Amino acid sequence: MQKADPAPPHFVENERLALAEPHEDWDILIGDGPVIATAIHDGHAMRPSLHPHLALGAADRRREEDPLTGVLTAVGDVRIRVDTSRFQVDLNRPRDKAVSNDPADTWGLRVWQDRLPDAELQRSLAGHDRFYAMVTELIERMLERWDALLLIDIHSYNHRRDGVDAAPAPQADNPDIELGVTTLDPRRWSAVADRFAEVLRQRPIAGRNPDVRENVRFPTGGHFPEWVYATWGERVCTISPEYKKHYMDEWTGQADIAVLEDCRRGLADAVAAVRPAFLACR
Repeated sequence: MQKADPAPPHFVENERLALAEPHEDWDILIGDGPVIATAIHDGHAMRPSLHPHLALGAADRRREEDPLTGVLTAVGDVRIRVDTSRFQVDLNRPRDKAVSNDPADTWGLRVWQDRLPDAELQRSLAGHDRFYAMVTELIERMLERWDALLLIDIHSYNHRRDGVDAAPAPQADNPDIELGVTTLDPRRWSAVADRFAEVLRQRPIAGRNPDVRENVRFPTGGHFPEWVYATWGERVCTISPEYKKHYMDEWTGQADIAVLEDCRRGLADAVAAVRPAFLACR
């Protein structure tokens, strides 16, 4: 039996690494450096063929996405922003959980009117496969150039789930920035994680130093950073900042651009502070 042709590469080498061709589900900017920044839950797009099957409205979907985290990827030499909604396919979950019909997987929300047709399900899962194949190729190619990489996996979270007029969730359990650091090798990168958090705490957001803590709300990093750690081990140091949505009103979607810029500057300073640990070339 004749073997199928291998999938074409996602990247090409000219004077430096470049994207072979654009992809409709994500945007990638590639510079020369060892820092990757991702916003895999920023997107809101939903392909038209899924609209008749939706039970969840656009505003409710957007509230559970991570809007504007793509802005923060400016701190990376390589920037990946996913355009599609996490409800079309969740790239931070394993393949068998990436499209769910169980409200227990989606904060009690009923996303789909009924079970999705198999053709639609497989089309969404194919996007999951393409993304992971693309990231695999990207990291492998970057590790040919750099001894180790820093991956900043950027997310946000809601802290006013009780309603638009309700009090926000208590600060004790909801830091301004939570750092997921379970997906890095502590023997090699613990000092990097400590320095990263230290710098974030020193950079004011909305006029005060932010409350930055590790692994308070989210005991694991999610499937994407866990997969990176399982695949490349100590060669990729993944830190996952989860920003409380204090840079926007999570119910109306209105953003405070000044606060968002404070977040970006603080993150940029934290990346700059640890970048020297990743500048060794192979």
